[in-house]
Amino acid sequence: MFNPMAEVPATPGAFAPTRWTLVLRASADSGEGRTALSELCAAYYSPVFRFLQRSGHGEDAAQEIAHEFFARVLARGGFAGPDPARGRFRNYLLGAVKYFLRDQHDLAMREKRGGGAVHESLDQAGEDSPALQIADPTAALDDASFDREWAVALMNRAVAALEAEHGAGWAAHFTALRPWLMGEGAASHAETAAQLGMNEGAVKVAVHRLRRRFRELLKAEVAQTIENPADLDDELRHLCAALAESV
Repeated sequence: MFNPMAEVPATPGAFAPTRWTLVLRASADSGEGRTALSELCAAYYSPVFRFLQRSGHGEDAAQEIAHEFFARVLARGGFAGPDPARGRFRNYLLGAVKYFLRDQHDLAMREKRGGGAVHESLDQAGEDSPALQIADPTAALDDASFDREWAVALMNRAVAALEAEHGAGWAAHFTALRPWLMGEGAASHAETAAQLGMNEGAVKVAVHRLRRRFRELLKAEVAQTIENPADLDDELRHLCAALAESV
């Protein structure tokens, strides 16, 4: 399996503010902070959606819950009581999702018992809308599954960025070399060379450069989700382990 930790350049001394850093440090009414929060929520919708599915929700229910969760986060301008010492968006997001599920479950139980309390909804459902399905929060939620989905989302973002760098004119070239990124399902160097009209040595060089650039882009993606640059290598190792456990 591809190891993103291999040949990763050393962490530079200067660490530019990341999206998560801006979310943590910006005030609620800061345009910069709110933009960063919006970008993070949009980028990591998929792990939350997949986590909800694995937690027992059907596809439609998981999508509805995920939309309401992110809408509430954005409406409130962030997360309540962030602890900078923890400093990883992955941890904050999972904790916030679990809290949201418990809150929704408690609300559903109160309504079932006829509590009669009035609650505001970010998205007013119509009379014919299906009821929101709420899973029992006391059931064990698989944190490892969230971390795997998180790692996959980061890798997909790095691949998309790499593809964008190649441009439309290199689409066939990138498609032929892309399987080499993960080291699985790739043709031989000779077969790829014949497909692209290159010699085998040139393909080996191209694969090496593609993997190196992919590692750089993946590292940049991970860096956007932590506050302390010293945590970068540890976060990469954690995500690599999460992916390895899913094989």
